[in-house]
Amino acid sequence: MSTEALPASLQVFRLPDLGEGLTEAELVNWLVKEGDEVRVDQPVAEVETAKAVVEVPCPYAGTIAVLHGAAGETLDVGAPLISVRAAGSPAAEAPAGQPPAAGGAPRVEPVAATTAGPEAETYRNEERAGISTAAAAAAAPEPEQGSGNVLIGYGTPGGSTGKRTRARRASGSPRPAPPATPVTQEPAPAAPAAGDGGNAVQAVRCISPLVRRMAVEGGLALRELSGSGPDGLILRRDVEAALAGRGTGAPAALDRERPAVEASTVEQPASGIDQRSGLAVLERVPLRGMRRTIADTLSRSRREIPEATVWVDVDATALLDLRASLKSDGGAPGLLAFIARFVVAGLAKYPELNTRVLTGEDGSQELLAVEGINLGVAAQTDRGLVVPSIRRADLLNARALDAEIRRLTEAARAGKATPAELTSGTFTLNNYGVFGVDGSAAIINHPESAILGVGRIIDRPWVVDGALAVRKVTELTLTFDHRVCDGGTAGGFLRFVADAMENPARLLADL
Repeated sequence: MSTEALPASLQVFRLPDLGEGLTEAELVNWLVKEGDEVRVDQPVAEVETAKAVVEVPCPYAGTIAVLHGAAGETLDVGAPLISVRAAGSPAAEAPAGQPPAAGGAPRVEPVAATTAGPEAETYRNEERAGISTAAAAAAAPEPEQGSGNVLIGYGTPGGSTGKRTRARRASGSPRPAPPATPVTQEPAPAAPAAGDGGNAVQAVRCISPLVRRMAVEGGLALRELSGSGPDGLILRRDVEAALAGRGTGAPAALDRERPAVEASTVEQPASGIDQRSGLAVLERVPLRGMRRTIADTLSRSRREIPEATVWVDVDATALLDLRASLKSDGGAPGLLAFIARFVVAGLAKYPELNTRVLTGEDGSQELLAVEGINLGVAAQTDRGLVVPSIRRADLLNARALDAEIRRLTEAARAGKATPAELTSGTFTLNNYGVFGVDGSAAIINHPESAILGVGRIIDRPWVVDGALAVRKVTELTLTFDHRVCDGGTAGGFLRFVADAMENPARLLADL
């Protein structure tokens, strides 16, 4: 809904700045519905940022009038989230100069158009399919006749709201300004006349971004589909039926603007078929939110960091014995907490691995060293791999590290870790041994300079004092940025941690 046309009694709450440079969030779930009473600071929605799932509290009290968006949509910071009617205000109020729709039909505001197809459109959820589609078509900004272009306001393909995008005509001319006259309800424009070259814009009875995206990905032209909703509204089931009909050989609506070619000269791809493998496409899942951030971070790490990997097998029998003796005395930190303490001590001796490379806009580079260590601990969650960090781990003993590891892991898996906890690490510790693997050449968590991996601890034959014995052995793997140090530094750090695990009492006596 266009916030400029909202009655004065409505307060628009926009998606707030969630911190740490985040500019957008995916709407995961509404915690309220239209008509509900809401109090100040009551959570109204769950959103997934690039780093965590958080609840968004409302700063207003009153009645929920409008929910701007549906689950799965991506909202920009500053985009309308909800509109709240203050207590005691009229239930409905038409803005000045805006007459209500005839017959008592709900008034429709022009809010957005998408780039999905050459049709001017309005943005509404499919659940609100009872509105007059003629009014919806009239509410959309009119493109210039004969231009064959779409004017893009707030919105993104696929239903994202809040992003200001600009479409330009093929000639490259700027977007014309929308008409300043009040919007009135008029019949939908007629279909383009024959011979006009397809340039005239035909109103399409489709108001769901999801439906439009499905049609575009399936190669369907919405203006040639018949809708089963009110007033011929095109719903999701209509697009699915058209796609299913194409898959069984039935005729499907194809875009007339595509050049006509002989089937014998150009191979026409079948809908829903992966052209590379020839197999049926089961699902297309866009990378967004946390999953997209993980992909971007790992890809950037591979592009920018010249990494190298060293590894060593470690006899961890003495460490397991030490922990067992502490448990018998009333409790002991976990093995990962001990290893974390050894890592912190190793970074104090080899601080190069706790630095990071900064690249300036002019291409210059410098090595940034910080005071203290924020130790990241990789945690697998339902939404992907995240790395919450223990702030100033260098000031904590093994027991305190154990408590922080458990707290952060639980918060990350519940989606409650804060953006600061997920982005402030200076070195990462990854225990992939919990997945039953021995080793891994891990990817560095950009922009850090190193990551230490710990494999599973298993019984292996080992030579002790010249005799063969069965010992508890694990593998440590260090992947490091070769720009910050050479192999001697990386090997020295790895050997330090390995020696500490093989003889923990000696090191712990000095900590």
